[in-house]
Amino acid sequence: MTVFDQGIDMPKCLICESEYEPFVDFGDMPIANAFATKEEIENEYTFPMKVGFCESCHMVQLVEQPDREKMFHENYAFFSSTSNYMKEHFKRFADSVSELQDLGENSFVVEVGSNDGIMLQNFVAGGVPCLGVEPSENVAKIAMDKGIEVVSEFFDRPLAEKISKTHQKADAILSANVMCHIPYMHSIYDGVKTLLKDDGVFIFEDPYLGEIIKKTSFDQIYDEHVFLFSALSVSYLANLHGLELIDVEPQITHGGSMRYTIAHKGVKTASKNVATLIEQEIELGLDNKQSYLGFTESVNKIRDDLIELLTKLKNDGKKVVAYGATSKSTTVTNYFGITPDLVECIYDTTPIKQNKLSPGAHIPVLPYDQFRESNPDYVLLFAWNHATEIMKKERDYMGSDRHWITYIPKVKVN
Repeated sequence: MTVFDQGIDMPKCLICESEYEPFVDFGDMPIANAFATKEEIENEYTFPMKVGFCESCHMVQLVEQPDREKMFHENYAFFSSTSNYMKEHFKRFADSVSELQDLGENSFVVEVGSNDGIMLQNFVAGGVPCLGVEPSENVAKIAMDKGIEVVSEFFDRPLAEKISKTHQKADAILSANVMCHIPYMHSIYDGVKTLLKDDGVFIFEDPYLGEIIKKTSFDQIYDEHVFLFSALSVSYLANLHGLELIDVEPQITHGGSMRYTIAHKGVKTASKNVATLIEQEIELGLDNKQSYLGFTESVNKIRDDLIELLTKLKNDGKKVVAYGATSKSTTVTNYFGITPDLVECIYDTTPIKQNKLSPGAHIPVLPYDQFRESNPDYVLLFAWNHATEIMKKERDYMGSDRHWITYIPKVKVN
């Protein structure tokens, strides 16, 4: 549903406090990782998920913030290390930072949202002192079991001040797929400025707004993703805090991400990559609300096409299951209205999600070990951002008799 020009009360931007308009309304949405038992779903929490674009600072953001304690807690169900590809990705990330900052035994690295230690373990192995900041205690414990020091709190300016006193200032502050989760950006950036050494860098990567618009990867929008960043919006935000965006580097992770490098203003020379990307973003229309209206229309076309396909397969007596109980799948199943009568179950490798029901749609989540014996006709791939890795793994099993269904950038049967 498009909500521009409907005379609604205008929300205020979390970055610049300008009034802005929502451009899509996904309706009431549960917490994306709130996989639950039959007993637990009786009190299922939802929030109105609308997304808007601020023309003043170019930030795309959730209009309303769900209760953070319901998102990040001791039973948080996302573990980075379940993907071998991501292990390799974070090793390359860590190696590039070590080279950029010439890190050694007297250096100090802080990761905001360190999860199960998938990135920091590389610094530990290299003898570089580091500290993780991870509010979800269950995943923080896994990192600590690897010998990584972790503070199980939310990162903000007061915590940054504390770390600078108990440890030292940081040569590098890193974050991956976390900054977009945090609504209080000003305290984050104040904390970064406080904690960074004079020649330090703040490097983070998140799903990239430009790719989301180009691919119509709407399922990158869910409760945890408060912001969808672009070079335009990140540059604006950094400048507010005496910081400067000095480099950008596209990543293929999560269906298209961007790595942003930020430093104290005027200390390091900015790469030409920044100006080039901002120019490309303006050409794409990321500074223009009309582009977002077109995005909403494309989302609804995908919805209509996928429901039509799944309904036909059901009527034809075909067995359809899904692969990957991802956070993204919650947006798809709930906005599209996909329930167990259309998709029988979801197979997933994450133990904490298994033998539970998916948020909102209540599709059973079963252990991946049962996938091949289930003998489906069609498999809806929710983990589409890992399609290459997954399809290679399942090639022999799928053969020519079974088919993948993907929906980004459009509905396709493989």
